[in-house]
Amino acid sequence: MAEHQINYASGLPVVLTSVDKLVQWGRSNSLWALSYGLACCAIEMMAAGGSRYDFDRFGTIFRASPRHSEVMIIAGTLSKKHAEFTRRLYDMMPEPKWVISMGSCANTGGMFNTYSTVQGVDRIIPVDIYVPGCSPRPESFQFALMILQKRIRKEKASRKIAPKRLV
Repeated sequence: MAEHQINYASGLPVVLTSVDKLVQWGRSNSLWALSYGLACCAIEMMAAGGSRYDFDRFGTIFRASPRHSEVMIIAGTLSKKHAEFTRRLYDMMPEPKWVISMGSCANTGGMFNTYSTVQGVDRIIPVDIYVPGCSPRPESFQFALMILQKRIRKEKASRKIAPKRLV
């Protein structure tokens, strides 16, 4: 028999919060990510999903379908040949959606200042968070995800979604 019992004289305990905070808490803790690994940064992204860093504890699950994803993670060098497909995948994602650009090549084109390389993913789709490095460690990617979760929690759930501005 339990020694300590809680006596609810007036019924059940009451938790007060707003609907916005509840919805945004749910959104921020169940981010499904579209993994779009293009080069060596994709190895670090895969390591972040492994057992050592375990993104499942943040509620982040890697998906292969853009229709089930809320976060697009672009890891690696984006060529102009792939740019059209990247934009198409971004357009397939449901609202609200966020983009994380991972690595120097995805952020600025890296050392590949050539005719065939996009000089920054933000020229094709709007980017919310940039993860610097060549190639960035899983800890950096994890920190970027936590920053995204904080940003989502501060948004209003019922906000009218304004189109994101490209460069």
